[in-house]
Amino acid sequence: MIAAIKPAGSNTRGLLAYLYGPGRHDEHTDPHIVAGFAMLGMPDPGRDPDATLTQLARHLDAPVRLRNNEFGKNVTDHVWHCPVRTAPEDRHLSDTQWADIAQRIVEAAGIAPPGDDLACRWIAVRHADDHIHILATTVREDGRRPRLHDSGIRVGDACRQIETDYGLRQLKKGDRTAGRRPTQAEMHKAQRLGWEQTSRDWLQDRIRAAIPHASNAEELLAYLEADGIAVKPRRGPSGDLLGYAVGRPGDLNTDGEQIFHPGGKIAPDLTLPKLKARLETTAPEEHPTARRDQPATPWHQATGALDTLHQGMADAPHAQAHITALGDLIEATAQRAPDHLQVELRAASRAFARAQRSQIRAEDQAATILRKAARDLAHTATGPDGSALATLLAALVWATIVAARWHEAKNHAHQAEAARQTLHHLQAAADRAFTPVVGGLATRRPNAQASRTLAHDVRAAVPDHADRILTDPAWPALATVLADAEAGGHKPHQLLKEAAAQRELTTARQPARVLITRIQHTSRNPAPNPRAEAARRRSTTAGTRSSSSRQHVVPPGAVSTSSYQNHRHGR
Repeated sequence: MIAAIKPAGSNTRGLLAYLYGPGRHDEHTDPHIVAGFAMLGMPDPGRDPDATLTQLARHLDAPVRLRNNEFGKNVTDHVWHCPVRTAPEDRHLSDTQWADIAQRIVEAAGIAPPGDDLACRWIAVRHADDHIHILATTVREDGRRPRLHDSGIRVGDACRQIETDYGLRQLKKGDRTAGRRPTQAEMHKAQRLGWEQTSRDWLQDRIRAAIPHASNAEELLAYLEADGIAVKPRRGPSGDLLGYAVGRPGDLNTDGEQIFHPGGKIAPDLTLPKLKARLETTAPEEHPTARRDQPATPWHQATGALDTLHQGMADAPHAQAHITALGDLIEATAQRAPDHLQVELRAASRAFARAQRSQIRAEDQAATILRKAARDLAHTATGPDGSALATLLAALVWATIVAARWHEAKNHAHQAEAARQTLHHLQAAADRAFTPVVGGLATRRPNAQASRTLAHDVRAAVPDHADRILTDPAWPALATVLADAEAGGHKPHQLLKEAAAQRELTTARQPARVLITRIQHTSRNPAPNPRAEAARRRSTTAGTRSSSSRQHVVPPGAVSTSSYQNHRHGR
């Protein structure tokens, strides 16, 4: 059940005309009052042919007129309007049941506290099976104004209890981090102009798309302006940026002037102070796992940077910062990915916006490595090869799972649900990206003897998941990756253990594919040189000799997987 309190109005008669009218699309049927502050003697134009909307408006506005006459200053924000709607799958409720619901909501809001004979006047009008409209005039019988601060939170709590009592669909409790819902006027305007999104939703997408490209707020506004968006900065006498508002091209008022929306009215995390904290961070130190041995593209760097998210989840402010930066990386990936993945990745980025913010204040400095990776990816002109893209998408899937679990542990219901929706889109994109990669690897699978040897490595390194890995359709591709890695000097047994430790495999849909991405990423580094390591040990501990097995190193590219078994040593 959703109860959406609207901004205060001033025209009681005008709102009644809408409630008792046919609706904008002839959707109103049989409008009538189901509950009110004093049903006895209340005119109901829906049931009494002699009653008029003007009479009903004057009845509701009586305390307002009395206060205006007494104090000589008109109250102009006295119309409280709250539609209350059940979910499409919910059963239909009777007028009596809706009357009880309306009474509980006005009590929770503070419009009509229980037992208060001097409370505000209100009515509940029903003109459809699935919802009512509560209208109140917010001047009490004694001339005072009601206390409505945080009424939305109290009404939301009341709705959650009503859902339980009436067996309706259970919605999640609000946490005051959600964006504003589009108003009816905004939706109708978008429909009239042929826009798929309302202006605020459209602007939110554009701002989030610009964030990975900017290193400070001034750059962000410049990027938006270059993208054709109307930008109105607010500056102090010194020229410092104090705030901003943006407008969608073509979104004009009745006077033909551009309509601007402040960032905080577009989304709670798009205020100027929050954007500054998010963007204007110090330069990150080099990540400990950064690869110096060979050039890394921004796609590989982004995959490596995601390791910082897994390491930074113990502290709540750090975890929230990493999750926020994860959203930036998903957005940057969506912008630079091939066309056939755009729909799923953009849907993932849009869904994850809700998971990027919670009531935990982010320590933005903690996520500079991940944020820099998003910025580098947004600025790259080099498209990914199939393997690098598939590996990054797999890493994003796992990072999103980690984010969802963290939100669940913190009881962030809305954020956890947003992360799960994101996961659905990311998995679809990853599946599509992996298909040609796995197919290409499988065509180079090692021969039967080499495959048996590698299967032995799997059983020794990951015994609890060996059967699932070896029966996974991606096992031939994994065997190729392991053979390639050993040809480059790596030990398959060690690579498997390291890859399995980086992510638990119990919940993995395709464990072999998970291992492919981690091993491909790890094995990009040349293997340690045993001779150099032995020399280092001799220089520090005289007489010490290495006793490790399987020390033979095959130079990268020196063997093919077809003759792979002839180069296995130490068995």
